[in-house]
Amino acid sequence: MAEEFSKSVEEGLHLAKRIYFGNDRTVSPPKPPPTMSKSHTAYLPTAPMLFAVIRDPSIVDNPDVPSYQPYVHGNCDPPALIPLQMISNFHLLANCHLNAAAFLTLSASWRLHCISGSRSSHCLLALPLPPQGSILGVEVSVHRKSYSTKLIDMKEDSNGKENMIQAQYGGFVGPNLFTLQIPQIDGGSNLSVKISWYQKILYSNDEFCLNVPFTFPDYVNPVGKRMPKKEKIEINVNAISGSELLCKTMSHPLKKVRQNAGGTGFSYESDVLSWSKTDFCFSYAVADYSSRISGGVLLESASVDDSDQREMFCMYLSPGNLQSSKIFRKDVVFVIDISGSMRGELIEDTKNALSAALSKLCPDDSFSIIAFNGEIYQFSKSMESASKDAVERAIEWINMNFVPGGDTNILLPLNTAIEMLSDAQSSVPIIFLVTDGTVEDERQICDMVKNRMTNGESISPRLYTFGIGSFCNHYFLRMLAMIGRGQHVAALDVDLVQPQILKLFDKASSLVLANITVDIFNDLDEVEVFPSHIPDLSSDGLLILSGRYKGSFPKDLAVKGVLADFSNFVVDMNIQEAKDIPIQRICAGDQINYLTARAWLSKDEKLEQKVAKLSLQTGFVSEYTRMANLENDQRKKVKESDGKKEVSKKSHPQKGANEQGQRMILVPHLGVGFGNLTATAENIPPGREDIKGPDGAEIFVRAATHCCSTLCSNCCCMCCIQACTRINNQCAIAFTQLCVGLGWFSCIDCCAEICCSGNEN
Repeated sequence: MAEEFSKSVEEGLHLAKRIYFGNDRTVSPPKPPPTMSKSHTAYLPTAPMLFAVIRDPSIVDNPDVPSYQPYVHGNCDPPALIPLQMISNFHLLANCHLNAAAFLTLSASWRLHCISGSRSSHCLLALPLPPQGSILGVEVSVHRKSYSTKLIDMKEDSNGKENMIQAQYGGFVGPNLFTLQIPQIDGGSNLSVKISWYQKILYSNDEFCLNVPFTFPDYVNPVGKRMPKKEKIEINVNAISGSELLCKTMSHPLKKVRQNAGGTGFSYESDVLSWSKTDFCFSYAVADYSSRISGGVLLESASVDDSDQREMFCMYLSPGNLQSSKIFRKDVVFVIDISGSMRGELIEDTKNALSAALSKLCPDDSFSIIAFNGEIYQFSKSMESASKDAVERAIEWINMNFVPGGDTNILLPLNTAIEMLSDAQSSVPIIFLVTDGTVEDERQICDMVKNRMTNGESISPRLYTFGIGSFCNHYFLRMLAMIGRGQHVAALDVDLVQPQILKLFDKASSLVLANITVDIFNDLDEVEVFPSHIPDLSSDGLLILSGRYKGSFPKDLAVKGVLADFSNFVVDMNIQEAKDIPIQRICAGDQINYLTARAWLSKDEKLEQKVAKLSLQTGFVSEYTRMANLENDQRKKVKESDGKKEVSKKSHPQKGANEQGQRMILVPHLGVGFGNLTATAENIPPGREDIKGPDGAEIFVRAATHCCSTLCSNCCCMCCIQACTRINNQCAIAFTQLCVGLGWFSCIDCCAEICCSGNEN
């Protein structure tokens, strides 16, 4: 789908050559950079953008000054996408909390500059989201129309179901490009758009970083040198305990405008000749960042409209400075899927990532490798020390044995890996699972892993799961990671498999505190923790726990754990009320994922309803809610005159519209789903989820069928049409000459009848 989207944009830029803007300039397609010239995704958006959806090329024109346009035959299938010009001002607001979460809002205006003033077209909003980002809402206002997104529970919300229609376009194009259809906008209209989304703040080398895709191509700049353009960026950072921030890098010249105990504010505002040509990047460090492990608890009361009236808490642990952190020794078993669906570039990327991960092991670490499809293939029956020689032999073994083929069986390799790590001592045993498929016995696998994990003083095997594409069940893999006190990464973009595997491995191999316990959970009247099995603390970022409780939260709280030298460690937590930090929204995305995994495992409908309610309340999408686009069209509203309702004569009720002129347009499902057994059984590689359009013969058959059914009714049959699609060139030429000859005979007969009939009048 991403490649088709890029091709549609390229086609739209060619169509935009038809637009003439007088002496200013004509719009021409840009030349991609040399490194992208051969890319199939060179024209994917690198910033929030709007596009005109063009099926009929004849509607493309300057809405202000119509010009002569040669007639264009045929329609665009798939539709072409012409990027709209961004006009006036744009404002980006980012609110960052706990050095972990950022909520962003972009307000901007676009003009439908490429459609004739007497015509209309759909528009398509496109927003590139970072991994683990989530769209929260979109608001659009245009002349006498407005659109706003909302989440609905299809099971519970029966009001207005009859008025819901399915959007033709929208949803995710690829894993990280969100699109939303805005129907039937008149040419020349200005669209005011407000987009809200969530993304995580990244942590690396003692720095926190927020990166927003903000590279606008030249063709979104409005025509006219004197048209004013103003950029404004605001960022508010509420760090832990009001710590002072030290700015490290910034892509735009931000100035500090506010600093107090609640946080720090930065701002940038400028008149510009063209829109931003670089992503917005802001990184910072915390001045009084402790050299030791530290943490705190934020408390918040439930709001009046909250369906769950229990109190809320958010607990965070910080690893301290990287230089002072001592990490655990590791015993790692890599469990790698080599079924038939892993063929091609995917297996090569996995091999390269695994080779790089092996090279990062310390000599004191040990490892082994299990490749699996329907069977298992072991590098060694026991753990090997990570010496240089062993790593080289392992890489050679990988290149020889990672040959994709066969089915997928996860139970046997997992069981084998747990057996291999049963005698691990003075180390953290880690299972690193990589797969792209789903299997039928997933719940049995979860039960097996749960029974095999020990809860004593020794450290049980940690499970880090890496799921590739949408065919694997990411909630099964997330549940495995929860049981094994590890983490799960959903790699929906197959082009980023290698860096994402290495990033997860870096997290798994940099643990500084294990076997974390919080005794106070046993003293409260009622408590629910997300996740229920507390994962280990890594040196690459904060560990955040959240939950609900009943009772009186204590004024003093200690968290216990085991350090890398296996000594006991206790940290006193700083407890305070959350003032300007929205705890529920910060933790909502992770809570929804954890609860969905539990609901899948237990098949509990009450948990599903709980997820749906949390999704509706916080705006985060879930598997049990759908996003809808609510259209309000004042031209179609019912007018009241003399106490009677009269429908405006200028408007015509559209499909799905109620008497208030509202339509509920359903956006395609935004969740990742629960896997695809059929695709796994057929060994379909991830990334092949796209539905291919019809080929030339299919288009001909459809067109001919429609034509014959309209003109000739029963004069021709489908078999004849299908036969016509298989004729060779010589036969086609002969058939054409025959038709021309018959036409001439008909013309001669007509002349003889009219001109040579002997009539003199």
